[in-house]
Amino acid sequence: MFEKLRDDLRGALKKITGASDINEELIDSLCRDLQRALILSDVKITIVKSITDTLKERALNEQPPKGLSRKDHIITILYGELAKMLGYSGETIKTIDKSPEDDHSAATSFFKPGKRNVVLMLGIQGSGKTTVTAKLSRWLTKHGYRVGVIGADTWRPGALTQLKMNCSKTGVEVYGEEENKDAVAIARKGLKHFEAQNLDVVIIDTAGRHKEEEGLLQEMNDMYKVVTPELVLLVIDGTIGQGAFKQAEAFHKAAPVGGIVLTKLDGTAKGGGALAASAATGAKVLFIGTGERIDDLEQFSPTRFVGRLLGMGDIKALLEMAKNLEVQADENQAKRIMKGNFTIEDFYAQLDSASKLGFKNVLDNLPGLSGMVKEDQLDAMQVRMERWRFIIQSMTKAEKKEPDTVNESRRKRIARGSGLPESEIKAMIKHYNDSKDFMKRNKGRGGGFLGRLGLGS
Repeated sequence: MFEKLRDDLRGALKKITGASDINEELIDSLCRDLQRALILSDVKITIVKSITDTLKERALNEQPPKGLSRKDHIITILYGELAKMLGYSGETIKTIDKSPEDDHSAATSFFKPGKRNVVLMLGIQGSGKTTVTAKLSRWLTKHGYRVGVIGADTWRPGALTQLKMNCSKTGVEVYGEEENKDAVAIARKGLKHFEAQNLDVVIIDTAGRHKEEEGLLQEMNDMYKVVTPELVLLVIDGTIGQGAFKQAEAFHKAAPVGGIVLTKLDGTAKGGGALAASAATGAKVLFIGTGERIDDLEQFSPTRFVGRLLGMGDIKALLEMAKNLEVQADENQAKRIMKGNFTIEDFYAQLDSASKLGFKNVLDNLPGLSGMVKEDQLDAMQVRMERWRFIIQSMTKAEKKEPDTVNESRRKRIARGSGLPESEIKAMIKHYNDSKDFMKRNKGRGGGFLGRLGLGS
């Protein structure tokens, strides 16, 4: 999905991660590359310009928070702006989950616990709405909800049969009336039919004629008034690109859209336009179709999605790490590290912080790094860092202060204490010295999170 956009965005980011200095010329070059990548992915020019204007202004004028280098901060700004384009508000994204292991998350902004929640499905013919209805019923049942489905598409031949066939795979009952052409009446009767079953969610599939047919929009408006849904989901074909905006706008007038489901995103260059245009209507993308199988429906997270594109972890995880390191950081220690004057005790403190956060989590969430470091390399780095901790713990205070005093006899003692070979101790001290030299040469400019973990060289 979005391979071309992903490659273009990562190529643009290399200008930042590989630069020795951050200046206005470099930021302008980054913005041009981003504009080209987003426009080729069919994102509206006005949205693209807004993103790059904000990126430039913040990149040149904002001071990075403690725990992030300027490079990290610029990439984080881009991450946040792209996520905002896709509907991320900057607040914690709630999950729609009612599994026994995570029952506290059952109360969401859409589904209210202790009552039956009605979901009204909208979309033009060919968008995949009936298939999505079955997939959503499957997704909800997997997350602990009791679900019923009403087939109220009275215009497309075979719609009810298709819906029943798909929902039979999930064990979800479908109410429908093959001969009845009054969709609003079917919806009303269906809700009455499910009254005694104590369901959590009832999903109503509707007709999907062309968006400009006044009859369809009036029918949707009438049904909305009768069933008073907790959530209106609009299903949009991801291949239509910027045309998604007009679709969403037309349906939104008939029945206020609360969320969007995007289908057919795999292999299309227009997906960026569909994502951006949908978010621009004010309704967030809640789900995306990821394939043909009944289980191929994924709850959409703007931050995770952007993370995939940019080759980094979730922005929330990154910021949480920076916050944790900020709380734990000693001001003088941070200054020593950024100037390259840190001791091996400072080095150990950084490893200890990384240990508490989880080495692999740290590396996975570093901007621009996780997509460029192979899984086996991450594992090797984690093992190496764990060993270094054991070595440092086996050193005396004097040795930590002046590691160059560690001679052969001292190495043997440290090796016995740490349970590691002498060669590992030599390698650790060499890397420590190399890291100091690197930070001194760059005066803290290029190290960022990596430099603070002793991996800057």
